[in-house]
Amino acid sequence: MNDPKERSTRDHNVFGDDGLPTKDAILQALEDHTDLASKRDLTRYFNLKGDAKVAFKRRLKELEGEGLIARRRKQLRKSASLPSVAVLDIDPQSDPDHLLAQPARWDEREGNPPTVLIRTRKGDRAVPGPGDRVLARIEKQPGATPGYLGHTIKVLGLPRKATIGIVRRDVDGARLIPVDRKQKEMRIRPGDLGKAEDGDLVEVDVQMRGRLMVPEAKVINVLGNPRSEGAISLIALHNLEIPYRFPAAVERAANALTEVTGKGREDWRDIPFVTIDPDTAKDHDDAVFAESDEDPKNEGGHIVCVAIADVAAYVLPDTELNDEAFERGNSVYFPDRVVPMLPERISNDLCSLREGENRPSMAVRMVFDAGGHKKSHSFHRVTIRSAARLTYAQAQAAVDGKPDDKTGPLLDQVLRPLFDAYASMAHARDKRSPLALDLPERRIILNEQGMVERVYVPERLDAHRLIEEMMIAANVCAAETLEQKQSPIVYRVHDAPGREKLGALRDFLNSLELSLINSDAVRPSHFNQVLLKAADTPHTHQVSEMVLRTQARAEYATENLGHFGLNLDRYAHFTSPIRRYADLMVHRALIRALKLGDDGLTDSEIGRLDAISEHISFTERRAMAAERETQDRLIAHFLADQIGAHFAGRISGVTKSGLFVRLNDSGADGFVPASSLGRDYYHFSEGEQALIGERSGETYRLGDAVEVRLLEAAPLAGALRFEIVSEGTFTPASRRNPARSGKRHPAKRAIRHKGKRR
Repeated sequence: MNDPKERSTRDHNVFGDDGLPTKDAILQALEDHTDLASKRDLTRYFNLKGDAKVAFKRRLKELEGEGLIARRRKQLRKSASLPSVAVLDIDPQSDPDHLLAQPARWDEREGNPPTVLIRTRKGDRAVPGPGDRVLARIEKQPGATPGYLGHTIKVLGLPRKATIGIVRRDVDGARLIPVDRKQKEMRIRPGDLGKAEDGDLVEVDVQMRGRLMVPEAKVINVLGNPRSEGAISLIALHNLEIPYRFPAAVERAANALTEVTGKGREDWRDIPFVTIDPDTAKDHDDAVFAESDEDPKNEGGHIVCVAIADVAAYVLPDTELNDEAFERGNSVYFPDRVVPMLPERISNDLCSLREGENRPSMAVRMVFDAGGHKKSHSFHRVTIRSAARLTYAQAQAAVDGKPDDKTGPLLDQVLRPLFDAYASMAHARDKRSPLALDLPERRIILNEQGMVERVYVPERLDAHRLIEEMMIAANVCAAETLEQKQSPIVYRVHDAPGREKLGALRDFLNSLELSLINSDAVRPSHFNQVLLKAADTPHTHQVSEMVLRTQARAEYATENLGHFGLNLDRYAHFTSPIRRYADLMVHRALIRALKLGDDGLTDSEIGRLDAISEHISFTERRAMAAERETQDRLIAHFLADQIGAHFAGRISGVTKSGLFVRLNDSGADGFVPASSLGRDYYHFSEGEQALIGERSGETYRLGDAVEVRLLEAAPLAGALRFEIVSEGTFTPASRRNPARSGKRHPAKRAIRHKGKRR
């Protein structure tokens, strides 16, 4: 016990009532003893034994979460302290009575940014709210959570997202019009304009100048014409703070990689795998093969192999490549741009399963019986050589009797067995009865100028369904194997609908004289029955929309909630490690659990799986928002010169303030204010998802077909405003109940631009 770090410290007043070192004591120890660098060092320093070690680990996680200590790989240290005055960003989701903020600028190498509680006092001149940026005086709160208290000096009103906008010249020089309408304009000094011209979309650095900390913009990059797709997608990337440039160190690390050899791998190069992808695909991370099972005990059965690019062989834990992939979380797809999770050297080269080239892969071999039910499976680390790169249309045409020069030689030995195996798997899928929502996916085609040329819904082929079904089966196998090995897992979960949403759906269905089982224990098959009943009625679109809204959001988690939509007890993403970090984690877990190499999941990663799951769920939502925003802006540009034109659409949302309408041709969404519906008072009926005229009974319900006129298009905001020019349906007077319907909406007394009213 001569080592001072091993002495008992219980007589030093550093332990709380729970028998653990206080947070202040831990921070003081890290400050006084720089050689205390790990959890183990601290455990020995405080002489902790048994169960106390587990509780102590949780306390360290709390300190890390509060930004008071930083972790770099396995090393711990005290985070940098905040200065006495700092610029803070208040969390937009904060409780207005309990505002929590973090520093606007923070070096991530210092760990998580510290959290600051914003304290407002009676008589304060500066009273901030959620989402504000403030200049605040900072003081420590010893022993409290969070560890800092902030008193607002000035509300700056400058969110972190204000980094791009449109340059507008004026008599005093120039100003920046942010693309986000919630943000304020900023001046641009003449010397800070660079080469930007009036109307250019630019990237700026925001600088706080003068005693009053007035924000000013300095142009650092001219992004070009805001009408071009490249610029429009950059708006979403900046607004949602999505990394889209790889740091030089990451690019260097990727370019320095060399091809993995076949050492330690099974040689599967004689198996004629094929990739089947969209015709625009640049990376190919999955390949498939199927054949009849010759086992007499499995007559009519099939063997299906799915090979997935072995990204884990190139992207190792605790490397710059891994850190960047984690930060991005996933690739983001726009109409003519992809923001990849991994540099092209990996995604389009080393890990792309190119035709005729040796590629390292993680493969699963699955055996199915004649009814499409899986009998067994096994995972293998292999080398494959893809026999052909095919498109969905090519593969479908071949089995439909129109093979080409490439698919002809593959038809009997490769393609027909694949489609035969899929047919049996589809039979089992139909018996399983996953949620049968058929949601059309619109594609945007751009012209040479990067603007919308047309929007269409691509045909759904059996070739698409074949790949989907085989990928789902491989994902299930990954989850099953990891559970059997008692390995930590990042599941892909989709929880069952909540009671409140089910109640709203039942109320809506009752208004249509339809019904859903009166139980919280619903299954996808119950929704499918409702969809089937509505299929031959005028309400099929309304019912589909409401069933979709009832569903929970899929996400990543370490707790298995099952996948409700697919009607599966366990599910994990395994098949796309090039574009999803979740799949890379599953690959590493399999490598570790099956002892397939020394590049599997690390102890450090296992300890952070909850945080990793939460982060990649966030990046997925962020990517979806960016893709949706960019499509909205592109289509708003496309329609901007069609003001006054009439379009067919359907009501996609009903609120107290108005209707959302989705156009049939383009899928564009626009808003119809309730005040523009006519010279009547329209009540919102939540149960019926409708606006109902008090006197006329004219009704606009979710899913109704309508004709609208375009009144306004705001391309940079991606917003459209419509006026309905068609008749609504009519609700009998006996069902017009203002008390249940909500707020009244007086109409504007303007002349209507249609014949039914003036």
